[in-house]
Amino acid sequence: MFSRKRGGPKHVRPDDAPQSAALAKSMGDEPAPRHGPYDSRHAPDGVQRLDLGSLLIPAIEGVEVRVQANPDGGVEQIVLVHGDSALQLGVFAAPRSEGIWDEVRAEIAAAMKSDGAAPQEFDGPYGVELAARVNTPEGPADVRFVGVDGPRWMVRALFQGLAAADPAQEGVLGECLRGLVVVRDEEARPVREALPLRLPREMAEHAEHHAEGEDPTPPDVATNQQFPGPNGRHVH
Repeated sequence: MFSRKRGGPKHVRPDDAPQSAALAKSMGDEPAPRHGPYDSRHAPDGVQRLDLGSLLIPAIEGVEVRVQANPDGGVEQIVLVHGDSALQLGVFAAPRSEGIWDEVRAEIAAAMKSDGAAPQEFDGPYGVELAARVNTPEGPADVRFVGVDGPRWMVRALFQGLAAADPAQEGVLGECLRGLVVVRDEEARPVREALPLRLPREMAEHAEHHAEGEDPTPPDVATNQQFPGPNGRHVH
């Protein structure tokens, strides 16, 4: 579901537009946050992480990291799995001067409503979240979107399964999100463009021996769900 095509990206401006003096000052004087997703300049030391390029994922026991890559080694999808819950991660370019999660969330909600779901907004630890129960061929499925606006980036996190139905069940997947690190390069990119991700060396070597990679979506997560991504295209 959620397969209908929609309009192109609203933002075509580069993300390096001059920021306001107030924002520049606040970013320069801003203390390190107590938890992530962190910008790389604020990432705590002494943490073992899986390096996927623009995203560094903390290595937490019991969490399976499933990565889907194209033939060139570029990562197209990241899903973390623990028990009956999954967390899909994406990171996108954003402007210096403003966040984009409010706008992206509204588009996701509109797509859900057009397909018969009833999304609900509520306040979470990162701000306003979006949750809904959607219909799939396997039956009703709970989904919950979390967005985090950072300096020139936005992380979109999609919880599925128990962690979507009850945020208190996030467990170690919530720890992964709180420990996530974004490495934003200095290249000017269109707003909403996916930041580059790559396979770690160990995964790349493993992939060379497997012509067909495993579907990163866990068995208990619907494989046909599509949601509008921050760049105006749909993501699975």
